[in-house]
Amino acid sequence: MSLTQFLSILVARWKWVLGSFAGIVALTVLASLIWPKSYTATAVVVVDSKPDPVSALLYTGTTTPGFMATQVEIVQSDRVAQRVVRNLRLGESVQTRIEWQEDTKGTGSIEAWLAERLTKKLDVKPSRESNLITVNYKADSPQQAAFMANAFVQAYLDTNLDLRTDPAKQYSSFFDSRSKQLREELEAAQAKLSAFQREKGILATDERLDIENARLNDLSTQLVTLQALAAESSSRQTQARRSAGELTDVLANPLIASLKADLSRAQAKLKELTATLGDNHPAVVQQRASINELRSRIDAETGRIGSGVGVTATINQARVAEVQAAFDAQRQKVLQMKALRDEAAVMQKDVENAQRAYDAVLARLNQSSLESENKLPNVAILTPATEPLKPSSPNLLINTALAVLLGFPIAIGIGLLIENRDRRVRTLDDLTRTLTLPVIGTLQLHARQRRLFGRQRLPALSQSLMRSLPGAAAK
Repeated sequence: MSLTQFLSILVARWKWVLGSFAGIVALTVLASLIWPKSYTATAVVVVDSKPDPVSALLYTGTTTPGFMATQVEIVQSDRVAQRVVRNLRLGESVQTRIEWQEDTKGTGSIEAWLAERLTKKLDVKPSRESNLITVNYKADSPQQAAFMANAFVQAYLDTNLDLRTDPAKQYSSFFDSRSKQLREELEAAQAKLSAFQREKGILATDERLDIENARLNDLSTQLVTLQALAAESSSRQTQARRSAGELTDVLANPLIASLKADLSRAQAKLKELTATLGDNHPAVVQQRASINELRSRIDAETGRIGSGVGVTATINQARVAEVQAAFDAQRQKVLQMKALRDEAAVMQKDVENAQRAYDAVLARLNQSSLESENKLPNVAILTPATEPLKPSSPNLLINTALAVLLGFPIAIGIGLLIENRDRRVRTLDDLTRTLTLPVIGTLQLHARQRRLFGRQRLPALSQSLMRSLPGAAAK
């Protein structure tokens, strides 16, 4: 179909097109006027992303689309809707129960059935660039729409608070039982450490180990000193056994030195007497006796000093053995005390670990208890729903505009459908396509002839034209 044919059909069928268009618009306006009106009330809530004063954690950090989508799902959830049903006691109505019985045959829960019906009239939209959530509720009256929108917002706030406090209550119960168990373990570890300290005589501020260590050091110093003295005494004893006269003590003894001096003088006098009086003179014999006596005294004194060196060596050896035994005993005592201290340190470590675990669980218990008692939600009502002044549907202006936009194509379609069922000759193209013959020329018809041919349907007109062609009768 060419544009010329299309326009000629519209011109010819303008009454049908105009009538159809007017009918569609009129029906739309009439339906909008008589259709039951519904009202939509809107409430706006804001989600706070500031840190929680109890847990010091961000609710969302930065508000993400996923978080806002989660909040929207919570508002639209059955839990919130059923909370609205319980808060408003909608299930207690006799008429509502009759409708529920008729619809579900008494199966299921009336709260779930009512929640599903309420959710169908609810529309929740999150803001794209803010923390706002818009809650829309559609009802037959403006009062009911505002009332139900505010009821859903309040149920959402209560549910949001429950979602935060319920886990905290569970955690609080868990940490409470765990803290009691850890406290028992702490008391058992402390009792074990105290019993061990009482049994072994170890005090928390005991300085005995330091004292015993100092005593051990003193004994070690004494032992080293006595060992040096014992070694020296042994050396002098050996020297005394070999040659007592060469001992330093002997050489330094004043009595022996005096006796040796007397011996030297006596020997010198003996030489004089022998040279003068001879060997057998009584004076010579007496002098010799004096010399022998001096030698005996020197030998006796030297022997006494030598025996004294041996006694000193023996005493030093005994002292070394005694100090060595005391040192070994003290070292064993210090080692034993260190072992006890190490065992006590392990027990003390167990007590400290139990104390830290108990303190950590107790801190979590206090935090969970505070969170479970927190009544401040992170969602606040920004704008409560108010009674709408105008119905949200049907919208006469929008429906009329849609009828105008859609009615014109539909009216054209109706005109084309009527033309298709009752074809007429409108243009030369109609003749060409129908007769499959070329057009040689056109004649200007009078008004009466134009009306005559214009009333002809396309099939009848084609037959009359075929009979009027030359040679048509012969055929």
